[in-house]
Amino acid sequence: MLQAAHRMVDADPGAAYTGPVPAILLAIPVLEVELDRDGSVRHIEVVREPTQAQDTVELAIQAVRRGAPYGDMTRLPRPWKFTEVFLFDDARRFKPRTLDE
Repeated sequence: MLQAAHRMVDADPGAAYTGPVPAILLAIPVLEVELDRDGSVRHIEVVREPTQAQDTVELAIQAVRRGAPYGDMTRLPRPWKFTEVFLFDDARRFKPRTLDE
């Protein structure tokens, strides 16, 4: 998951932030991402949709798609899925929560 989070941020650094998480966040969408064997995105499921700033769900989905492919999955056990929490600030920039762990 850490590699995937870095790929999302690196794919569009203007849409992401890596510094401290603000005390108050704009939105926190959560996505479950299923990958194909080549690391391309097979399916994205919205696990949690924020009640405000609902457009951040689509921004998070776009970030996942821009970060793909995520590498050869055949070395890893199935299922090839991960869940990511997106922390959006007031400027609608995201930080994958994985980078905060």
